[in-house]
Amino acid sequence: MHQQRSQTTLSISTYNWPAALELCLQSVLVQQVLPGEILIADDGSREDTKALVGRYRERFPVPLQHIWQPDEGFQLAKIRNKAIAAATQPYIVQIDGDVILHPRFIEDHVRFARQGCYVTGSRVLMNETLSAQLLETKQVNMQQLRRQSRNFFNSLHMPWISDLLAFRYKQDPFDVKGCNMAFWKEDLVRVNGYNEAFSGWGREDSELSIRLSNAGVRKRFLKGGGIMYHIHHREASRSREAENDRLLEETRVHKVQYATKGLSQYLAS
Repeated sequence: MHQQRSQTTLSISTYNWPAALELCLQSVLVQQVLPGEILIADDGSREDTKALVGRYRERFPVPLQHIWQPDEGFQLAKIRNKAIAAATQPYIVQIDGDVILHPRFIEDHVRFARQGCYVTGSRVLMNETLSAQLLETKQVNMQQLRRQSRNFFNSLHMPWISDLLAFRYKQDPFDVKGCNMAFWKEDLVRVNGYNEAFSGWGREDSELSIRLSNAGVRKRFLKGGGIMYHIHHREASRSREAENDRLLEETRVHKVQYATKGLSQYLAS
């Protein structure tokens, strides 16, 4: 199958779950439109993740780079910034390594991209039984995913509705999913990427979204496309949630645009 390549970077965040990452990478391999490059943003995984990335690097017709940092607790904002800095393409599509992508996921994001805007999408939640089955068999069937997953409406591929709902659906910048977002790299540079004051689970994506909106970058919600299926897992510890909520509210109240400690640390001067 001849696959078109796009001027996008696909950034995939991961931490110590190579079985899920392998399903994710399998779904990237069969995209109708490939990204121009793939960056694995690894927040301190063990050697088995590195070995997996090495095996899949040989299978991809586009560059696959493993960006790793030592395990110092939940430092998602930091590793995402490092991936953003390494991106060579002008448009960055960001996902997590525990999702399975619809074959038109990248194509949908490319079609939906607009200058002066960032994008968030939704996800389809897989149940525990289906997730365990796919992790064991490593066989993905899109029809089965649609039939056996929750929130069925999110699984409907209806590109014709995307532009209609782009500025109408869930327009609060707080309401985003970091596992399904896309940005122009120049816009991320302008607001200094993710705020690394955030550690532990929660709110770093919403805070970035609010800063982008404060800087005049408009939110577009991708409905009817950019479909992904989220593999079931236990929730991460929310011990930092209260502090992250406080940081988020500070950004909202003071209309902050630029993160004090963010992306600029990793950009070549």
